Amino acid sequence: MLLIHIRKPSNRVQYIFHLIVHDLLGMDYDLVSDADHFLAFQGPKLSYGAQPLADEMFQQASGLLFETGTDAGEPEILETSGSGLIFPVTHPASAFPFDLFSASFYLVSRYEEYGPGRRDQHGRFMPGQSIATRLGFLGKPVVNRWALDFAEALRRRFPGLPSPDQKFTFQPTIDIDSAYAYRFKGPLRTIGGIASDMAHGNLKDARQRFRVLYGRERDPFDTFDYISTLHGKYHLRPVFFILLGNYGPNDKNLSFTNPRFRELVRKLAKEHEVGIHPSYASYASPERMRKEIARLADIIGREVTCSRQHFLRFTLPQTFRDLASIGIRHEFSMGYAQETGFRAGICTPYPFFDLHENETTDLMIHPFEVMDGTLTDYKNYTPVQATSVINDLIRGVKEVNGTLISIWHNESLSDQKRWNGWRNIYERLVQEAVNE
Repeated sequence: MLLIHIRKPSNRVQYIFHLIVHDLLGMDYDLVSDADHFLAFQGPKLSYGAQPLADEMFQQASGLLFETGTDAGEPEILETSGSGLIFPVTHPASAFPFDLFSASFYLVSRYEEYGPGRRDQHGRFMPGQSIATRLGFLGKPVVNRWALDFAEALRRRFPGLPSPDQKFTFQPTIDIDSAYAYRFKGPLRTIGGIASDMAHGNLKDARQRFRVLYGRERDPFDTFDYISTLHGKYHLRPVFFILLGNYGPNDKNLSFTNPRFRELVRKLAKEHEVGIHPSYASYASPERMRKEIARLADIIGREVTCSRQHFLRFTLPQTFRDLASIGIRHEFSMGYAQETGFRAGICTPYPFFDLHENETTDLMIHPFEVMDGTLTDYKNYTPVQATSVINDLIRGVKEVNGTLISIWHNESLSDQKRWNGWRNIYERLVQEAVNE
């Protein structure tokens, strides 16, 4: 067991030490504030504060973990490191020249997102405003790496400590924004679609629509059997997130009352984990979220505990508070639409810390690293470029024994139109992720 001395173990201190020492490194530990007890202890020990107590391993604290609120401003940068380390410290006895615990807390709590900074047209925090982007480490799971560096330093000082035993895992996820391109949409939407095809000269689309409607061709978005077969081949269980919001400009799935759509969702729920995809319009409306979650629970006949926001729209802490208050226990929105990488600097699920309440919550955050729409719509990558970026991310997560979470859509696996060739990219992602 590792004994850690902290004069005033605040909620922030307890949160980040548990995350790093217990969750990421798998070590037993105890936090104590009694200096005499700490000094008398004969096993591995660490002090965290302004000064060491004796000759124990010591990490100087920057002060962030002993504050409350969100007005500490942007962290200092260790300019001489050349690696963008934040929260530098200067004590010569400090194990690291920066406060890795404050740095980790700053990133995983999303401290910087509580400020009044600019948002994009969807109300989202923009990656360009993040310190990870500006210092060039958005593409690295730095919190996991800092934890492993800390473990190595501990083992050098106390050789008897066990090595971390975490293993790499891969969790594929599929968002269903539109279950079908043409089928089961009712006469008004079908006639409107045909009229739009004709008005824009999309005769090829119109012909395909008719072939699908007359049963001569499979609907291009109906990739669900393929998805189940592919993941079953590698013994993977994807999580499906279902959009059940009312029809609107950014919410265009089938109606939750549609019998064929309900049948599809029930079929998926028999074999896979199914979560809610709260609609674009639910962004600031817990009542809409509640209704949509109730719709899904009614369809699948069981409690809904997983969620991912449509368009990845959320604000902190309110959206996560709202989700937790209506029964969501696992949230999968932590990542950027515009960029791949590690929004919170971490690739391991972790509990959400509410900075306004200054407390650890029961809501688990599952950060993702890569999304199909990011690669196409925002980055405009070629298949070769996309595969290279994906492989770099996979290697980065494997190096720290983290969890890789990908977002794909049933429609992007159609291999048609703008998604031509992207089925192969996804298959290669899966193969690379499962390879030892």
